[in-house]
Amino acid sequence: QVRPEEPGGLSVQAGGSLRLSCTIPGFTSNNCGMDWYRQAVGKPREWVSSITDDDITSYSYAVKGRFTISKDRAKDTGYLQMNNLKPEDTAMYSCSVCGSLSPNYREGQRTQVTVSS
Repeated sequence: QVRPEEPGGLSVQAGGSLRLSCTIPGFTSNNCGMDWYRQAVGKPREWVSSITDDDITSYSYAVKGRFTISKDRAKDTGYLQMNNLKPEDTAMYSCSVCGSLSPNYREGQRTQVTVSS
């Protein structure tokens, strides 16, 4: 499955903020949560954050306290609010729902995030 990528990506200076969104129709009605990952050039994919169906959130050590995950059931959309961005946050960000073992697993749009110093 080829995942679409937001053309041009998003750029911000260090210390700035961005909000990523991920819309996957039907995922909330499947009682699924959402996961965010990122992959920097030359590095393995890294888990960033997750939110469960009942809104329990978790974060990687690298982003805890700076990023906030949320979702809007009415819109089947998840969000990743990223504050106090650092150059090391530069990566391709992606989202997925329902977990890779679920028949309802779906991947959302990828977004390149570039944080300049």
